[in-house]
Amino acid sequence: MSLKLAIGGKGGVGKTTITSLVARCIADMDKAKKVIAIDADPVANLAAGLGIDETQPITPVSELSDLIAERTGAKPGTMGGFFTLNPKVDDIPDRFSIEKDGVKLLVMGTVQSGGSGCICPESTILKALMNHLVLARNEVVVMDMEAGIEHLGRGTSGSVDALVAVVNPGKRSRMAAEKIRKMGRDIGIKRVVVIGNRVRSREDRDLIQNSLPDFEILGFMPETDEIARADREGVRPFEDIATVPGEFRQIVEKLLEM
Repeated sequence: MSLKLAIGGKGGVGKTTITSLVARCIADMDKAKKVIAIDADPVANLAAGLGIDETQPITPVSELSDLIAERTGAKPGTMGGFFTLNPKVDDIPDRFSIEKDGVKLLVMGTVQSGGSGCICPESTILKALMNHLVLARNEVVVMDMEAGIEHLGRGTSGSVDALVAVVNPGKRSRMAAEKIRKMGRDIGIKRVVVIGNRVRSREDRDLIQNSLPDFEILGFMPETDEIARADREGVRPFEDIATVPGEFRQIVEKLLEM
């Protein structure tokens, strides 16, 4: 089964933690499924959420200078000139990912010059790779996006099964869900859903539901001491993923039905 999920949210809402738990739960619930977790956030820390040792070197794709030059025919850091706009990328996910407990992590990285819309070898590789991951791979692909969804283009987004907005009870977080939905719909993502995170009470749930009345809310992840402890100690929460709250596993089951 091929499932493609993009997960976004305002900074600080727990988006990366949710992304890592979704990927790990899917891999645990069905060992036959192959899962690729994509860290497409400029502040890359999905590795920690997946339990990948910080001492393991992970080079973002955007920093693979020799590979980028080989595949595009142009030196990274240059703009203009001639280079390949459709480079070979199908081997990158397997060559440059790190696997842990059935989840492969691939770190995209960012283009350091020229802005997010620049036409340069690095951005060309990233765009081609994202297209390949969404359009051509048979695995489950779970993408930790930056606050926006700039990595997804119009040609790719139509094949994303859902854009998941992570929302906590804070007002700014809830307002960000509207912007995320608009951006998703503008580029052709048909289904935008919400996961409520860091929910402490029925009041928090009601606040999210009442402030986002026309959103599809998949469920709520309760605030837990385990996540706070893991954050303090710099380890992944729920080392035994089977101990994740049942409410969250129900959310993942809904995602798998998409």
